[in-house]
Amino acid sequence: MDTATLSYLERYDGEPDATKLKLVRQFMEEDPGSFFGELRKNRPVLVTPECTLVALFDDVIEMLSMPKVFTVALYEPKMANGYLMSHDDDALHYREKSIMQGFLNREDLPDVRAMVGKICEGLLADAGGEIDAVDGFCRLAPATIVRDYFGLIGMHRKDLMEWSYWAQVDTFYNQPFDIVTPEERERIIKSHDESGEKLGKYIAALVLTRSVWGKFEFLLKPFRKLRRLLTGQKGGLQDDIVARMLRTKFPAEMDFDIKRLGTNAGGLLIGTIETTAQATVQTLQFLLQRPELLQQAKNAATLEDPAEFDGIVWEALRFVPISPYMFRQTSTEYTIAKGTDRETVIPGATNVLALTQSAMFDPKAFPDPEDFRPGRNWYHYFTFGYGAHECLGKYVGMVMIPEIVRQIVLRPGLKAKGEIEYEGHMPKSYQLNWTV
Repeated sequence: MDTATLSYLERYDGEPDATKLKLVRQFMEEDPGSFFGELRKNRPVLVTPECTLVALFDDVIEMLSMPKVFTVALYEPKMANGYLMSHDDDALHYREKSIMQGFLNREDLPDVRAMVGKICEGLLADAGGEIDAVDGFCRLAPATIVRDYFGLIGMHRKDLMEWSYWAQVDTFYNQPFDIVTPEERERIIKSHDESGEKLGKYIAALVLTRSVWGKFEFLLKPFRKLRRLLTGQKGGLQDDIVARMLRTKFPAEMDFDIKRLGTNAGGLLIGTIETTAQATVQTLQFLLQRPELLQQAKNAATLEDPAEFDGIVWEALRFVPISPYMFRQTSTEYTIAKGTDRETVIPGATNVLALTQSAMFDPKAFPDPEDFRPGRNWYHYFTFGYGAHECLGKYVGMVMIPEIVRQIVLRPGLKAKGEIEYEGHMPKSYQLNWTV
């Protein structure tokens, strides 16, 4: 039979059980828009032998609103020292996320955006009109923020990038529903373990040295005051997130000791570099492949108020998100979409893919979803997740991602030499040039 005349679901239904998941992953990679559209219309809950896919906006929201039912159990073996992301709606998750959100003061955001702009301007000036936008810009810029704003100092940015990379690959793209050979799985786990060990030693040394330095900070106060008077510049320790963490004393009852501090400092690295890099490089390619839209972005990039430009970036990421889904595992049997014609019983211990990319094309939340419309309802996007596991650094990302894109969009004559090269799911290289 000529499969070219069959719909996606007809092809899926005719596939042997052993290879159904592989075919689904092929559809998701090659033509997610059409495949997800067919799911939303004809089979909003697709049950495969290995996992269940949920395609409609309402059902995705239902899933992600119940972290005790749709859990992140698959994160747990991938995350060292019980990092808060591997906990579901418990005391540790609630407490530590709240503490860290306080350190990531939203009043910092104008300064953070200005810092990102200066970092990007420097990287692009040094590039001389040609750059690999992946390692040389879209990874390097957030790595610099990790160093200069988060305070993970004293380590080469390339090492920070490598540690973030392997943690991201193993946690999010080396799961049972990922099509990975046994040899590749082993390589990813080994690389993550090795980089995780290096990261752990670095965090321990960072916390120790900065703690000791902080105890003697008072000796420098007279010299810092004199320097400010003579030069108008600040002296002494810089104000960054790790410095704030070390200066803050918590009562024992809050259970946020030096070990928990170190775990959360490492989490700032893991959650920042790769997600930002993929979001920015894919947005850049999306714009460069659409000249009229690129010109619209260039015009908006020159405005003093960044809101219009930022809206273009968020709408682009609806079309090219860093991942088409968020995955969860059920802790118990649950009936999704109960009372509707798509009602489906999902057994306990089932891996479920919340198809967030599909949900962002559901007409219920996104009228005329195929149209590119900046300025849509921000709360309907899944760019930073949803619910209890919404990104800890969401508000930092909301200034960092569009500013990285804005800085390179402003380069005159910006062009791509080809398309993004990927290694697995992760961007590997994207060569850009512009007029100097």
